[in-house]
Amino acid sequence: MERTQSDFDRLVRILQWVWLGFAYLLVGGIIVWIIHLLRAAWSLGDVPSASIGISIVAIPIFLIFMGVVFYVFWGIRIHGRER
Repeated sequence: MERTQSDFDRLVRILQWVWLGFAYLLVGGIIVWIIHLLRAAWSLGDVPSASIGISIVAIPIFLIFMGVVFYVFWGIRIHGRER
């Protein structure tokens, strides 16, 4: 028998979606900012070594963070019904 969701369950589900959306916005914003740094260094004729060094380290870390957040969210979404 399917049980109906309580108000608390709906609130938790909404907060999970909001948290996931903010995580994606954060990671997307950081990646856009780093790409802007690279383009600014290129257009100013500056040596982009610092921007390249930061982007080589930061972008994969934030992409992994985004993947972990999505994985945890999806696991809660799928296996949360079994509680």
